[in-house]
Amino acid sequence: MPEAIFLGLLALVVLFAILLLAKTVRIVPQARAGIVERFGKYKETLPAGLNIVVPFVDRVRYLIDLREQVVSFPPQPVITEDNLVVSIDTVIYFQVTDPVAATYEIANYIQAIEQLTMTTLRNIVGGMDLEETLTSRDQINSGLRGVLDEATGKWGIRVNRVELKGIDPPPSIKDSMEKQMRADREKRAVILTAEGQRQAAILTAEGSKQSSILNAEGDRQSLILRAQADRESQILRAQGEGQAIQTVFQAIHDGQPDQSLLAYQYLQMMPKIAEGSANKVWVIPSEITKALEGLGSSIHEVAGIPTKVDGPLKRVDMGPAEPQVPAVGDGGLSSTNAAVEEAIAAAESAARPGRPVDPQPPEATSGT
Repeated sequence: MPEAIFLGLLALVVLFAILLLAKTVRIVPQARAGIVERFGKYKETLPAGLNIVVPFVDRVRYLIDLREQVVSFPPQPVITEDNLVVSIDTVIYFQVTDPVAATYEIANYIQAIEQLTMTTLRNIVGGMDLEETLTSRDQINSGLRGVLDEATGKWGIRVNRVELKGIDPPPSIKDSMEKQMRADREKRAVILTAEGQRQAAILTAEGSKQSSILNAEGDRQSLILRAQADRESQILRAQGEGQAIQTVFQAIHDGQPDQSLLAYQYLQMMPKIAEGSANKVWVIPSEITKALEGLGSSIHEVAGIPTKVDGPLKRVDMGPAEPQVPAVGDGGLSSTNAAVEEAIAAAESAARPGRPVDPQPPEATSGT
């Protein structure tokens, strides 16, 4: 019985020792701060780590988070200057810098920040119209941060950043804004299309202008070169014709032509005259001699061209006029002439039958 009582007392002493140790040693996590009260009054702030307090006298009342915190507030209705209600939801980034002030200066600093944000936001947005509200996010953020930081400084809280998550106008205003935006985009599209067509027309006109200028310049150069070529060709042709005429004229004067040569030239021109399509019938004389006499009588005499000339002043050596025959003796030549005379007489008697043949003069048969 006494041993059982002793063991019970020992167990109570051990439990009391453990409880006393738990009340004496307090461990504060990193980035936390512990607020210690003694008999309900603030005594000290415990830093992070192992701390010793007086058991049953000191009490760690609050454990404050010193890290930067993010709080998102639900959308709040705000009336703009042009009497339109918009819903704005915000995000606040803040940090506790003084745990004692955050504990004893305000009961609930998160709720206080929310209400302060709402009232400040209504003050700022109330002085703006809808268009300015939608396009002035940075200005609203800066204004909110300034007011909140100044108001929460005495609470031991620093507001680092304020962001507007969204600004939602009424559905009717959204529809009107979409129509306006669509109209603006269509307007810009039409303007850009017209500007593009204008630029394209200008560039096309510039290209046509440059092309016309280059074509005109090319035609000008081509005409100049062609005219120069024609001029040089005519000059060369005139020089050639002049030299040819001079050569022919000189040759004619040196050859002293007569009426027979002119008649010969007319006979050469007759085939060319016959080539015309209007010339259907041509009569060729049976006797060339009479034709030449008729042609000579029709041409008459041309002034400046003599009927007969003594001979050309210059004669081109055309080689021997008769074929060269081997030389023979007098007897052979006489026999040859006789044979020729007989053949001529036989041909004349055959051509003119019934007419006596004139005897050959004796000198014709004689050798030369």
